[in-house]
Amino acid sequence: MANKQSQSNQETLGKEQKLLNQEAIKTIEKEKERWKEETVKGKVGEKEYYSDSGIPIKLLYTPDDIKDLDYMEDIGFSGEAPYVRGVYPNMYRGRLFTVRQIAGFGTPEDTNQRFKFLLKNGATGTSVVLDLPTIRGYDSDDPEAEGHVGAAGVSIDSIEDVEALYEGIPIDEISSNIVTHLPSTTVVILAMFVAMAEKKGIPLEKLSGTNQNDFLMETTVGSSLEVLPPKASFRLQCDAIEFASQNLPRWNPVSYNGYNLREAGTTAVQEVACAIANAIATSEELIRRGNKIDDFAKRLSFFWNLYNDFFEEIAKCRASRLVWHDVMKNRFNAKHPKSHLMRFHVQTAGLTLTKVEPLNNIARAAIQGLAAVLGGAQSLHVDSFDEAYSAPTEESALISIRTQQIIQTETNVVNTVDPLAGSYFVENLTQEMAKRIRDYISEIESRGGLVSVVESGWLHREIADFAYQMQRDIESGELKIVGLNYFPSEQSKTKVEVFRYPESAESTQKEKLRKLREKRDNDKVEKALRVLRQKCHEDVNLMPYIKEAVLAYATLGEIEELFREEFGLWQFPLV
Repeated sequence: MANKQSQSNQETLGKEQKLLNQEAIKTIEKEKERWKEETVKGKVGEKEYYSDSGIPIKLLYTPDDIKDLDYMEDIGFSGEAPYVRGVYPNMYRGRLFTVRQIAGFGTPEDTNQRFKFLLKNGATGTSVVLDLPTIRGYDSDDPEAEGHVGAAGVSIDSIEDVEALYEGIPIDEISSNIVTHLPSTTVVILAMFVAMAEKKGIPLEKLSGTNQNDFLMETTVGSSLEVLPPKASFRLQCDAIEFASQNLPRWNPVSYNGYNLREAGTTAVQEVACAIANAIATSEELIRRGNKIDDFAKRLSFFWNLYNDFFEEIAKCRASRLVWHDVMKNRFNAKHPKSHLMRFHVQTAGLTLTKVEPLNNIARAAIQGLAAVLGGAQSLHVDSFDEAYSAPTEESALISIRTQQIIQTETNVVNTVDPLAGSYFVENLTQEMAKRIRDYISEIESRGGLVSVVESGWLHREIADFAYQMQRDIESGELKIVGLNYFPSEQSKTKVEVFRYPESAESTQKEKLRKLREKRDNDKVEKALRVLRQKCHEDVNLMPYIKEAVLAYATLGEIEELFREEFGLWQFPLV
């Protein structure tokens, strides 16, 4: 009864606000026209301005630009529907965003030491990135892995490597982000992580963290010639989500990856729309399997990329929460409050980092990180200035942590919730972003849904077209990049200490594999893999069978090769 009364009060308040403001809005509109004629005319050029996503930007915004907004319906309060102002009532006053710097290079033992360095200096969660052979599903001694082991990420071959990676790390106290990218890798490494925790005697309900686990990373922006078909990859994505929703109550089994889509070539609108379309497809599939929406939706999470268009990126974050709440409430009829919450991690934009004058990247990343906080992110990675060259050095990684700590403690932006709310420009832009996100989701669904637009190559063409146009704009100077095409650098040589990957990583990992295969019970491994192979052709969740295989010390590469054999391979559509 109290909720109905509150809703009635809100509706009455919204109507009264509109009635009371009608005359004021008419006056402002009239005065705005006068201002244009008397004050502005002749003082501004004819050039039109647009956001990075192509949204027209006016010279000035006034109350008439948000005259159709209903505060309670379209904005509301933090921690309440529609969550535009934040998913938690007190936001950063209650809990600061997680400082989560990505680390990953060499052997698991090498990355373990970097974890400990970051945590010692203020990181509040771990985030691991994998090397290319691991991401693609090859063991370190596979010919396909030669020359790439431990480069640009850490090498993981077996459960023993996962144990070494997290040795001395309190995984029952801090959250663990695992940047697995592909679902085929996710299901294996998540199984290893869970099995490791059980071997340590850690209750699964104490594990908190996130897997990336997005089939678009394999089928749309992947880098392997051996790619699982979209339907198979999507199935594995859903298997991990279903398993975690039943066994890991604090774990986010997916982080719908708008980030890498944006790096490949999308607008901010397309980035969010594709990620939400993926979440919609996931929800429909898991419901088909017999799950209820509130069984899993409360643990779905997202991953945004924040570029340089400061206000558009803030509006994107706010709009994403608005659209997600609408999807969960009105499309899926989700009842659990947490199912309505759009929780997301942010990484600043790697594609904006330049090799010329690399110290400029500190400023870029700081501004993007500030936008993430003003947009209400739950966790943040600030790119290091040298990431255009290689993995960060300890010095550059420390600067990234300090950047986040400065935002948290010295700027005071965390002291109040959603401080840009009420800005005529930001509110107008938020609503326009939300409209365009909804429209793009509708276009995807009109073409058969996300899996279909991947299979057909439509999404690949969308990405390629935008990436091509952006590169043309850079080359023409229309898109200005300081030090590159705007006041180009006159430095003849850039001085930066480039991180050197451990040269012994490949030989170390190969030797580990040799010893593992000697000491394990290979009959037990073969039996576990035989059962898994059979289950690939049944309508069942594969996670329990993968877990049995990794406990028998089957390697990542052995399981991935099984997937390639049973599901077949898929060729990227020509664009």
